[in-house]
Amino acid sequence: MMRSQNFYTYAFIKNPDFPLNLPQGNISQVMLINGTNISAVVEPEISLESYQNNDDQVIKMVLNHDRVVCELFRQTTILPLRFGTNFTSHETLLNHLEAHAQEYLEKLEDIQDKNEYTLKLIPQVFAEPAKVSVGSGRDYFLAKKQHYETQKSFSIAQNEEKDSLINLITEIYQSSVIFQQQAEELRIYLLVSRYDKALLLEQVLSWQQYCPHWNLILGESLPPYHFI
Repeated sequence: MMRSQNFYTYAFIKNPDFPLNLPQGNISQVMLINGTNISAVVEPEISLESYQNNDDQVIKMVLNHDRVVCELFRQTTILPLRFGTNFTSHETLLNHLEAHAQEYLEKLEDIQDKNEYTLKLIPQVFAEPAKVSVGSGRDYFLAKKQHYETQKSFSIAQNEEKDSLINLITEIYQSSVIFQQQAEELRIYLLVSRYDKALLLEQVLSWQQYCPHWNLILGESLPPYHFI
């Protein structure tokens, strides 16, 4: 039986029925610890606490964490874990796997063959008109009023486009969509079958035409971080 030690944990997967190409972790190659139905992908003797005062090392660990998760994701369905997840012993990890086996199996079934995409909605900036010299005070105030009305119309159209798009995407993807506002930018996380990527690309092109006051940017496929 494996001796007691710390296990930095990257992901949970179904017990594999085919060999995985286990990637290099922070220091050593990651390994599998198998429960009855669920396995954990771990790196032994790694602790985030030992590096908490070294910012460069922490950044390196974050990058390695994402790399390992993505390499695993390209081979099989995984439940990616948050950076910093660890278990203090082999026994503690096995007990956790057994206690949550049914929950994890159901989650893995829900995300089988699905990828996460991030769609960014970035608002276009209202184009200020070039300053034009006007001959009278009345002309000046008429120009200012026109500018204000144009800017107001631009803002209203922008908000209406966003609201309509949110409703449309919610109708299409239902429980497989998450909206997250970040300052002026809206991020939309979509859980999409890996076989429907072409359809998604077509949808984004259509949505862009539907939302001329926004710039739509679709990211690459990722593990389902937001849907577990």
